[in-house]
Amino acid sequence: MLTVEPAPTRSPARFVAFGGAFAVVLTVLMVGSLDAHRLATTAVGLRRTISEYALGPHRWVFDTAVALLALGSVAILAVLVRRGITKWSSGSALAFLTWSVGLALVVVFPKHNWAVGPSASGTIHRVASLVAFLSLPVAAMLLARPWREDAVWGGYARWTFRFGLLSALAFTPIVYAVLVNALVGTPWWRVLPLGYSERLLVVVEVAAVLVVAVWAIAVAQPSYRPSRTSR
Repeated sequence: MLTVEPAPTRSPARFVAFGGAFAVVLTVLMVGSLDAHRLATTAVGLRRTISEYALGPHRWVFDTAVALLALGSVAILAVLVRRGITKWSSGSALAFLTWSVGLALVVVFPKHNWAVGPSASGTIHRVASLVAFLSLPVAAMLLARPWREDAVWGGYARWTFRFGLLSALAFTPIVYAVLVNALVGTPWWRVLPLGYSERLLVVVEVAAVLVVAVWAIAVAQPSYRPSRTSR
């Protein structure tokens, strides 16, 4: 007599996906608390960049938040790879890993006070930030592209693609400022309110990561098995 084994009710991948999403949410809460404290205690508002928190007494909060975002992103990607949505060797996974490595370098090499002169650490921090911000939109759009018309995951893919595109658009004010600096000579950080522009970009990109996390949680359900058509 044939017996049917019950479907598993627990999935390690689902636990990892929820853990990655929770790490990203913690990042939002920690950085948000720093911004709320600054608004309540200073008159400068949010005109200064987020990474300037690494120059003050709250550096540990900033470093922990960014590290959580990097680790959470890797956990989310690992679930998507494990469940067949993408591969480690794919462009989307490599771009996602570049985003995470860039965030890690931001922690290892903190923001530099350029008023006292240039530094190697400050240069690495700046380049790592730019690379991370550019990599995330690429990762999201490449991840979503082959799945947008899929009967099961098409909705998740389309939302991921939209937020990847929004992330790219949110970066355009910084590109404009750099172009003005190159053409006119005005320092790019004076062309626009850098702190607010950076926060807009960060909010959109973190939202994109959370959208991918929702996809990872869905694909990690115990009843799902990667199909032959998995990318």
